[in-house]
Amino acid sequence: MKVSTEWLSDYISLDQLSAEELAERITRSGIEIDQIENRNKGVTGVVVGYVKSKEKHPDADKLNVCIVDAGLEEELQIVCGAKNVDAGQKVPVALVGAKLPGGLDIKKAKLRGVLSQGMICSAKELGLNDKLLPKEQQEGILVLPEDTEIGTPITKVLGLEDQVLEFDLTPNRSDCLSMLGAAYEVSAIFGRDVTLPNPQAELVEVAEAAAQELKVSIEASEQCSHYAARVIKGVKIGPSPLWLRNRLMAAGIRPINNIVDITNYVMLEYGQPLHAFDANKLEGKQISVRLATAGETMVTLDDQERKLDPHMLLVTDGAKPIAIAGVMGGANSEVSDATVNIVLESAKFSGGSVRKTSRQLGLRSEASLRFEKEVDPGAVIPALNRAAALIERYAQGSVLQGIVEAGEAETANRIVRLSLDKLNCYLGTELSLLEVKTILGRLHFDCGDAEQGVLEVAVPSRRGD
Repeated sequence: MKVSTEWLSDYISLDQLSAEELAERITRSGIEIDQIENRNKGVTGVVVGYVKSKEKHPDADKLNVCIVDAGLEEELQIVCGAKNVDAGQKVPVALVGAKLPGGLDIKKAKLRGVLSQGMICSAKELGLNDKLLPKEQQEGILVLPEDTEIGTPITKVLGLEDQVLEFDLTPNRSDCLSMLGAAYEVSAIFGRDVTLPNPQAELVEVAEAAAQELKVSIEASEQCSHYAARVIKGVKIGPSPLWLRNRLMAAGIRPINNIVDITNYVMLEYGQPLHAFDANKLEGKQISVRLATAGETMVTLDDQERKLDPHMLLVTDGAKPIAIAGVMGGANSEVSDATVNIVLESAKFSGGSVRKTSRQLGLRSEASLRFEKEVDPGAVIPALNRAAALIERYAQGSVLQGIVEAGEAETANRIVRLSLDKLNCYLGTELSLLEVKTILGRLHFDCGDAEQGVLEVAVPSRRGD
């Protein structure tokens, strides 16, 4: 799990804590940090510029002469050979004296007799992993959103001031396959408060009832204990905001569009995988979760036809399979540029079922990785509401009233009786009852005295271990 310190600071104060100190304390507390990645690979002196004009170079067909406003007293003349450069763009501009990854120093130069006072940069020249960029941004210069402020350091715009900790998690610590889980862990170590998102407060539902648009049923309750969905109408498919794309790329996930990106963002935030279906491609206005029938097939999002076995769990629209539950969605219900209405899924699929299906089909994803290790049943609804609120804000969707669901969440805290004598015997310590209560409190475990020297500890559902 890659944990961005910039993102982590949304939930817990990291003031006066370096990434190195965080890594050292987290490792000593039980979760090894494999490495610390600096997202800035050596970029200095690069700012946001605005291309005011573009003219053909007088002596080179493949070069353009651009006049660029980089927020300085004077405009810059920059010779650029990128095919996609054009007037009216916001772009990264390496000023004279700037440094780029690979030891490249930017100086004034004459290209075919024309003065060039800097360089307009591509993503790769800024040290970004272009494989994580949308395909249209993998070649040529990097074009920034229109509302990006001229003169802003590019390290700030692209989230390059961030440091990323790589958690090497053992199978029992699936709670830290999420940013909130990482925040709870840091809270326990440093005794700092955690601030959680409040999606219910952010969400504004329209009067139309989701239950009139969709029915949900579960035929395989052993493999799926809880399935919840929201219906969102009138979405506008487009790029995600840059801050969201930056965070996905820091986590090693390629941005696709605002709907898919939001489901991935919330999966990383809560540890709860989500999936969005194009509602207009569903037959019968229903979702049914069932096991596959012998010989049944479906084409998944990677355009591969999959032969399904009867033990495999499917999400269907009553007429056809639309997803292999917890593993991959179907091409027949994929969100595309033409999508207007969506059904947003959040569910508790059995880890054993997802693991067996994923292994047999050779399909491993960030979603299946989390389901295999058992997701927090208490996160199904909060994650669904969080994604719906973000889609409402960043895709202009209208969220219909209510959640359509089947089954129910197993969210009751487990009560564990903890004997102080037994604990100190096991650990070889001499902890007092107050010290134990303090430690458990920092872990956000409620506890009270059951009897002399014995505590009753309420273990939240997020800590399946």
